[in-house]
Amino acid sequence: MEAPSDFALELFSGVYGVMALFGAVVGFKLSKEWGGRKSYVGRAIIMFALGLLAQEFGQITYSLYTLIFEQEIPYPSIGDIGYFGSIFFYIYGVWLLGKAVGAKYSIQSLGSKLLVVLIPAAVLAVSYWFFLREYEFDWSNPLTVFLDFGYPLGQAIYLSLAILVFTLSRKYLGGVMRPVILFLLFALAVQYVADFMFLYQTYHETWTTAGANDYVYLVAYFLMTVALLRFKFVANTIRASE
Repeated sequence: MEAPSDFALELFSGVYGVMALFGAVVGFKLSKEWGGRKSYVGRAIIMFALGLLAQEFGQITYSLYTLIFEQEIPYPSIGDIGYFGSIFFYIYGVWLLGKAVGAKYSIQSLGSKLLVVLIPAAVLAVSYWFFLREYEFDWSNPLTVFLDFGYPLGQAIYLSLAILVFTLSRKYLGGVMRPVILFLLFALAVQYVADFMFLYQTYHETWTTAGANDYVYLVAYFLMTVALLRFKFVANTIRASE
């Protein structure tokens, strides 16, 4: 079987981000069923949609480097505005979900307070062990150092927040939202793996176009899109029960 050409690989790497764009459009439409910006859940869905849109910005930028300018993708690059920016959207989106499920009032018991400390610490420990343990600082490129630490730190925040919100969501809407948050947590975990893999491969100079990392990103975008669609199922369930 003939191996795909370099152009075919570059083309795949450039177009699979359409899944993120599709997910963003789905999210913006579905947010209206939850009151849009007027409700915590509606705003959370908008934030996740914006996160996908930011990821697509990064994808498009990378495609310009490879397909149009025929250059190696630098790191950092303009694309990191989208990739790094998506972290803030995801953090705020999970925080809004936490507000919706009443996480603020659920973090009263000793067990919940321990979770607030232990979950982020565990995620950060994993990031440190696999990526930053043998990190060599190059202060001639401070932006690179900032992103190398900012990416895993930001990802650890949104992932640990999602775990915490899921843990504290048992009573919200009779627990009907719990499976949705679990699936969203899974989608964010795959996104974490994709970003972590990119950083790790870039640091060790093993990243390749249309390699395993691109496929993990595609899966992450697909899962986030499905997670957003599951909010529609919950909205329909609530309306049917009224």
